[in-house]
Amino acid sequence: MAVLKVKFTKTKRDKLAQILWILNWVSVVSGIILFSLGLFLKIEIKKRNEVMAKGDINSVPNMLISVGVIACIINFLGGKICYDCSDANKFSRWKLVMLPYIVCTFCFTFCILVGALMCYTMRNELEESLYLGLRDAIKFYKDTDIPGRCFLKKTVDLLQIGFRCCGNNGFRDWFEIQWVSPRYLNMASKEVLDRLNSNVDGKFLVDGVPFSCCNPSSPRPCIQYQLTNNSAHYNYDFLTEELNIWMKGCREALLDYYTGIMRSIGIAALLIWLFELSVLIGVRYLQTAMKNVLLLGDLEGESDGWLLENSFVETAKYNINIIKNLGKANQISTVSGMNDPNINVQNTDCDKTNITTKSIPAAR
Repeated sequence: MAVLKVKFTKTKRDKLAQILWILNWVSVVSGIILFSLGLFLKIEIKKRNEVMAKGDINSVPNMLISVGVIACIINFLGGKICYDCSDANKFSRWKLVMLPYIVCTFCFTFCILVGALMCYTMRNELEESLYLGLRDAIKFYKDTDIPGRCFLKKTVDLLQIGFRCCGNNGFRDWFEIQWVSPRYLNMASKEVLDRLNSNVDGKFLVDGVPFSCCNPSSPRPCIQYQLTNNSAHYNYDFLTEELNIWMKGCREALLDYYTGIMRSIGIAALLIWLFELSVLIGVRYLQTAMKNVLLLGDLEGESDGWLLENSFVETAKYNINIIKNLGKANQISTVSGMNDPNINVQNTDCDKTNITTKSIPAAR
């Protein structure tokens, strides 16, 4: 029994073909949108590549870009097919192409769904990449004279100013590293030497943060050093001075930024997937309706269209049997009782006379 069978007249078939022709061109535009969203996300990730560890975070934009390009190609072809399906004579040349086209389009729409879901599942990978990347960027913040790292100070400062954040997890991350370049340390100062000798690694550690952590909305001049020492500053309590520096870590700020982008892209991709799926259902109805018209031989008469010719269970069993039988056609069975038909066939020597074989003389 066919699944969701619908009866189509010639007028309905023609209208369905015209509507699908228009919708396929709309789908081409949706493919361009997917491509643009993937390219936008890739550029946004590229902008802050210095504070991200290498990983699979580019898989989502690459997926969206690829799916967008394929959508343009498939829907352009689908528009041509649906346009020709308004004429039964033109449909005959697409008759053998439409079913493989529908199968390929179904796989393609599944890829759109996968891309949309990936936008919601890559948060953990992105968080780990940001954590490792920011950790290294802060670690090399002081290396302004080393090639390959001299740009990191500017990158981190612009990041903290632009996203209103400080450190990796928070401002205390700056207390654990030496972020002041050695060229700006006075080695003749006893205070500097005491700080260098006060830890095992010989680092110049201070309870201070770079200027880029300062909040310009603070009513008082920014306090960068001795942040946790209330007695070092007049009328100061670091537990209540939330306006002095940014309290949010840059990892959290960047993660919220990219999560918002990917959530919006995911919603757009899901809507495009639903639209593509509806177009695919319409193409399937058109294909089966036109096929049945040719079988009936009455091009002006009514015909049935459906999603599946048989029930879901029967269709699943049929496809499973096809998969099981793949590759068996060229195999020779070795089961007893099933011999090769070419074995034990008598050879016929036509127009040949029997030749006696001479015996080999024995050696003396």
